[in-house]
Amino acid sequence: MGFGETFKALSDPVRREILTLLRESPLTAGEIGKHFNLTGATMSYHLNTLKKADLIVERREKNFIYYELRVSVLEEAMLWLSDLKGESKNDKTT
Repeated sequence: MGFGETFKALSDPVRREILTLLRESPLTAGEIGKHFNLTGATMSYHLNTLKKADLIVERREKNFIYYELRVSVLEEAMLWLSDLKGESKNDKTT
C-alpha cells in the first residue's frame, strides 16, 4: 500500500463520510448504507476502495461482516504531510 491508494480513497466525499461513521464504532455494510442513497454495488465499490487503501478492515462475526477504521494508515499519512510542511515533533504552537 502506498500513499497513492490512500489519497485516491480519501479523494471521494462518500468515502470520507464512511470513515467518519466508522470513527464511532464498527458497522456492517447495511448500517453504513443507511446513511447514503447508493446502490449496493456502489457501496461495495467504496468499501473495497477503502480496504485496498488499508483504511478499513473487515471482521466477520457470525453472519455479519463489520467494517472498522484502521487509523495507523491515516497517522502515517498525517506524519508524512507534517514532515512535508516542515513541522517536527518538537515544534510547539502557542
